[in-house]
Amino acid sequence: MAFTRSFLKSLGLSEEQVQATMEAHLDVVTPLKEERDTLKTDADKLADLQKERDALKAIVDKGDYEKEHQAFEAYKAQVEQQAQQAKVQAAYCRLLTEEKIGDKRHAAICKVTDFSGMKLDKDGNLQGADKLREAIRTDWAEFVTETHERGAKVETPPDTGKNARTKDEILAIKDTAERQRAIAENHTLFGF
Repeated sequence: MAFTRSFLKSLGLSEEQVQATMEAHLDVVTPLKEERDTLKTDADKLADLQKERDALKAIVDKGDYEKEHQAFEAYKAQVEQQAQQAKVQAAYCRLLTEEKIGDKRHAAICKVTDFSGMKLDKDGNLQGADKLREAIRTDWAEFVTETHERGAKVETPPDTGKNARTKDEILAIKDTAERQRAIAENHTLFGF
């Protein structure tokens, strides 16, 4: 049985009572219908959102994200390790220079040196530098370069353009050794 005006009149209610009951009934039913319509619209949207979510989930799989994240972390660790190794290698090259190993040999020595066990202290110097210096002295002794400083070559005696003695004075010297020394010192007088 439906809730209608005729049903309410059959119950013996007056027209005013029927009108008041119908208004009260509509005050309850109308908001319920609006809520029902809103929920139905939201349910339709939810189905569309679910389809969109499934499509996005297919594009970005969590496993792919994890793989990429792990690859990135591994790359970051590799770059950091390479930077640290470069610092260690630079400190080792400073030790080589201090031990007078020629700069041209540094690259060749670094190629065959294992830097994995070497670490830097807080000042940027190699830990255990004394042991490393000793190893450098023994292992790479043949690459030690020695530098000597030399002055400019000066003729002995300097040629001032003047001869201290004349040719005749030198030939007049009686002592043979002294005469030969004088000839050598003044060789220009004799044409050689």
